Amino acid sequence: MGRSGIQHHLFLLTFALVTTGCTLPLFRAEEKQKTSLEQLAAQPDSKLISKFTHPFGMNYVQIEGVALVTGLQGTGEDPAPTPQRAALLDDMQRRNVEKPLEVLASPDTAIVVCKAYLRPGIKEGERFDLEVKVPSKSATTSLRGGWMMSTRLAEMAVLGQQIREGHVLGVAEGSILIDPAADGETDVVAATRGRILSGGVATKTRPLGLVIGQEYRSVRLATEMAKVINDRFFDFREGRKQGVAEAKTDEYVELHLHSRYRDNVARYIRVVRSIAVNESPSEQIDRLAKLEDQLLDPISSARAAVRLEAIGNDEAIGHLKKGALSDDPEVRFYSAEALAYLDRTEAVEPLLEAARGEPAFRVNALAALSTMDDVTAYEALRSLLEASSAETRYGAFRALWVMNSHDPLIGGEQLGGQFSFHELDVAGPPMVHVTRSYRPEIVLFGKDQHFQLPLVLDAGKNILVNGISGKEVTVSRFTAGGATRKVKTTTRVSDVIRTIVELGGAYPDVVQALQQAKHDNALASRFRVDALPESGRSFVRGETRAAETPDDEQAEEESSYEVATPLPDLFSKKR
Repeated sequence: MGRSGIQHHLFLLTFALVTTGCTLPLFRAEEKQKTSLEQLAAQPDSKLISKFTHPFGMNYVQIEGVALVTGLQGTGEDPAPTPQRAALLDDMQRRNVEKPLEVLASPDTAIVVCKAYLRPGIKEGERFDLEVKVPSKSATTSLRGGWMMSTRLAEMAVLGQQIREGHVLGVAEGSILIDPAADGETDVVAATRGRILSGGVATKTRPLGLVIGQEYRSVRLATEMAKVINDRFFDFREGRKQGVAEAKTDEYVELHLHSRYRDNVARYIRVVRSIAVNESPSEQIDRLAKLEDQLLDPISSARAAVRLEAIGNDEAIGHLKKGALSDDPEVRFYSAEALAYLDRTEAVEPLLEAARGEPAFRVNALAALSTMDDVTAYEALRSLLEASSAETRYGAFRALWVMNSHDPLIGGEQLGGQFSFHELDVAGPPMVHVTRSYRPEIVLFGKDQHFQLPLVLDAGKNILVNGISGKEVTVSRFTAGGATRKVKTTTRVSDVIRTIVELGGAYPDVVQALQQAKHDNALASRFRVDALPESGRSFVRGETRAAETPDDEQAEEESSYEVATPLPDLFSKKR
């Protein structure tokens, strides 16, 4: 990291400390620390990194921008003078846009405010979703069919009754996905807001780290923490094996996000903070014996599993394997989850059982399986593509895509350079799945799915899908003042989707056509939007689940118990 990056981190740390009432200097001499490592060693259960630190960089950062949307076909406006209009004009002039006032005056354009949330640990170049809406009191009636031009996104703050922009942390552009059912005449609110899936690109990597508590700060402790973390974790960067931790100052240890935890940053931080500092072999043996007892007790099993994962040696793995064979479902699940992040085959069967039969564990189980470099884990996820539950099937698909996006089974293709299209040759009930988060994507579970005739479908404002009888449909594109282009194709869902894109249709247009087809009973297959495994479900101790319901997701149960390990980011809609 360059000097400017380090200075930026130190500035953030200093700001955080000042706002929480800490005014001691960032650097302090070794002899001024209040508690030595030797004194801490005499205290019970005091050697874990969590005793000395709190995480840095684990919040979501909101960034915003003002942008121009084009291609609205008369539903835009000439915006009234506002701070947003002034900011957009200034940006257009910096970009040397010709005749910016005429562009803004066109009814085919509109001003929008876009907002996004940068997840913890996001790296430069990674993508994220955006929320888009028109400003208050805007006369724009619909954003359907619109394309948001490139804009910069930054943190915003109100200082002295003025909006101040911080560092630019992202850039964004893309096609706006509007609720297909939204009507600009009857539901202006829904028609004037939407999402751009994976339309943002991070321009900076968000740092992760550990801030050492005021009473423990010393160069020695920071260095020792970095050492024990690197003894446990290393990764390959630019082809070289490197540790994940670096002691930057006496109060800050910077962490590189380990690749196995890329979709579960919260677990990574918890595991790192569960590593012991300055622990002797005999002390570790004593702690391992206590952790085994705690692991086999469902009340303490989750915490014990994470601490055994943090140790990560053969003895710890042996205890976790024993837990994975337990008759208690919680002990079995938490043990298997930890084993998965240690890439042990013994994790697979309990996690497959949890993903298939227990909704409360499904999110964590699928995410854990996706981290493994194990053919058994791959086969387990592959089997779930044929499950009866929609969220289990799509959850398994996303887990497989994260495991290996180039796998021929799920790799798919890019249609029109706009969205990912996948037609899976799998058994189970035929299903069509589309996304409104994470990335624009259509997945057909089961090949050779067909539309039922007769049908008339709108794919945006300019494309019509029309089929009366027989085995063909006609896809037509209409242009103002121009000739109509028509293409005949089969009733296969995949062929119609490809033809819509061939005629210039965008992802929102295809989604609109599919949703209308299901509404009009022209699509016999299941149709699901963002059938993501849900977090926050409860697990009832002592209750055995019945087999999956055929049409999705058992009802939530009321219970005082909830999954106690960190929720992964793999199925988060805030990506």
